[in-house]
Amino acid sequence: MANSAKQAKGLLFLALFMSIVGFSILFPILAPLSRSLGLSEVEVGWLSTSYSLMQFIGSPYFGKLSERVGRKPVLLLGVFGFALGFGSFGLIAHFGQMGRLPHTTLFALLVSARMLGGFLSSATLPSAQAYIADITERHERASGMALVGAAFGLGLIFGPVIGAVLSRFGLLTPIWVSMCVALFNGLFIATSLPVMDHRVIEETPHHEGMLRRTWPILAVAFVTVLASVAMEQTIAFLYQDTLKLTAKSTAHTVGIALGAYGIAAVMAQGFVVRRLNWSPQTLMRAGVSIGLFGFGGLIVSHSFGFLTASMAIQGFGYGLTLPGLSALLSVSVGDGEQGEVAGLNSSTQALGRTVGPLLGTSLYRVNPRYPYSLSLIMLVGVLLVISFGSTWRKSSLGTGNLG
Repeated sequence: MANSAKQAKGLLFLALFMSIVGFSILFPILAPLSRSLGLSEVEVGWLSTSYSLMQFIGSPYFGKLSERVGRKPVLLLGVFGFALGFGSFGLIAHFGQMGRLPHTTLFALLVSARMLGGFLSSATLPSAQAYIADITERHERASGMALVGAAFGLGLIFGPVIGAVLSRFGLLTPIWVSMCVALFNGLFIATSLPVMDHRVIEETPHHEGMLRRTWPILAVAFVTVLASVAMEQTIAFLYQDTLKLTAKSTAHTVGIALGAYGIAAVMAQGFVVRRLNWSPQTLMRAGVSIGLFGFGGLIVSHSFGFLTASMAIQGFGYGLTLPGLSALLSVSVGDGEQGEVAGLNSSTQALGRTVGPLLGTSLYRVNPRYPYSLSLIMLVGVLLVISFGSTWRKSSLGTGNLG
């Protein structure tokens, strides 16, 4: 069983890595592509918000569905749904570049494509996290969730760099490549990832109170993701406007910066979390504290080097925080509730990604440094809550299952 679980972890790591590569290819090109289509910063925010809104809606449903039909079928639905959504977005953007669609129609169709992709792809993360929970013991849960995070972080290294390189052949080229990566990934999962029996047990008497039991952790997850996404959705604009870059050079430069962000996150998740075996609470306190310095740097930096170093610092902190949050949620519920709590976790993070782009881009229009100032303030609040909040301590430490 141990060897089978170890092999499954490796294959799931590869599958998630390819998923986030396909997703993050879009990061360095979304801002310049949207500007080339005549979209405003706020409209760009809506493209991300609509995607995340549908993930917020879909994640709990697909998390529960994975309890009934199994993790692998739901994971496949998410990956192939992602390919469909990205392909639709690329096709609409192509007609927009050719001038065949009026602005209002173009924007509405782009948002619709993002909503389609967001809903279907929301099946990916909760099924993957529940899969990991099925094949790890509770004392290994933080390490297991860090494996998911490391796959995401490593994807964030390669995806933006690939997107930046491919953008030299046209801003739509990365989208077509991303769709092909997703299709290949779906075939890989279908043929290689084993079907692992998830731990089906009778529902506990407290099953209906899951949200009541986990809401303090979910609230912290929401604010943490909101702070990060407000940065992610405006960072390309900050680089372009601060360094006076063209659209194509922005894609290339931001790709490098996001690569540094991803490397830092992988170092945190792939090495620090897995080797130190800290408790979830310790990981979160350390991660949030480090993230504060990253956001502080983005507020005051005006050169490529300092901006990118600040992003790397923030990425390292984020890489410690997320596995701690996911592990804390996982060990706070029973084995038969892993799919549902993973869905709630994904939904909460998606809600942060829904609000973050609109909040970040709106603040950016007022002052380019305001999104990062707000993110810093939010992380200060999170640090105070997880360090001194009595409700938080009662919720997270009172389960009896935490390390």
